Formats: sequence, C-alpha cells, structure tokens
Amino acid sequence: MNRYALILVLGVVLWAMIPNRESNAGPWDQLTPEEQQVLRAYKDQWDQLPAERQDRLRRGAQRWQRMTPEQRKEAEELFKRWQELPSEEKDLIRKRYQDFRSLPQEEQEKIRRGSRWFHDLTPQQRQELLEQYQKSVPRNRREPKPDWQLNKPP
Repeated sequence: MNRYALILVLGVVLWAMIPNRESNAGPWDQLTPEEQQVLRAYKDQWDQLPAERQDRLRRGAQRWQRMTPEQRKEAEELFKRWQELPSEEKDLIRKRYQDFRSLPQEEQEKIRRGSRWFHDLTPQQRQELLEQYQKSVPRNRREPKPDWQLNKPP
C-alpha cells in the first residue's frame, strides 16, 4: 500500500471514530465481557477517562468484534504502520483529516465515493491507473511537498 492509500485509509478510520451517536460511556462493570476483553489494557484507568474517549473506545471495541479475522489482521498491520510513522507525517495526516472534516458534506461524500471506487479496483487496475497518472503528470508535480514548503516563494 503506498503512502497516499495509507493516508486515505487512516483518514477513513479516524472519520469512523468521531462521536456521532448517543454516549455509551459508563463504568467498567457496564461493559460486556467481550468489550472488557478487547479493552483490557484500559481497565485500571477506564473510570478516569473522559466520557467521549470511553465512548470512542467502546465503539471501536464493538467494531473489532464484528470484524472477520482477515479484517482484524489488516487493522493490526495498519495500526503498526501508524505507530512507525514519524511524528511529522502523523501530524500531516491529522491535519488533512481535519481539512477533510471542514469540507461541505457533498464534497466529503464525493471523496468517500472515490475512495470506495479505488478500493474496489483490482491490484492490476490500480497499477494501470498509477501508470496512466505517471505518464500524464509532470515528474516535478508527482511528489507532494511538506506543508512548510507550500506557497513559499523560491
């Protein structure tokens, strides 16, 4: 998975974690045994966590329980890659995510549709698309510049 796909996937994952339902927060004892198993690392500090964080963690545990073994493995690998990213790159991903969230709903949906379309392509189709892109875009425009280099006079 290339860097842009990783950024896109992480953005979608972060988007899915935004609270948009009634709170499920509460004491540790109110979690189901399955949720407690997934969230066992938080047991000692659970009651001190803010309700919003408890809610996000609980929803994440519920999503984890619904995942297939393959999806869980993919999520673990993605999380490991996230942990290995340099702080600057994580910050850039977070900023792009915030930029995405500030877009109008229609624009966000357009991007989501594009993401789903890209995700549904076969590896061969993705490779062909990459090759078409590389032929059509001048080389000096292919590599993204860090934010600190954007809009800066030479």
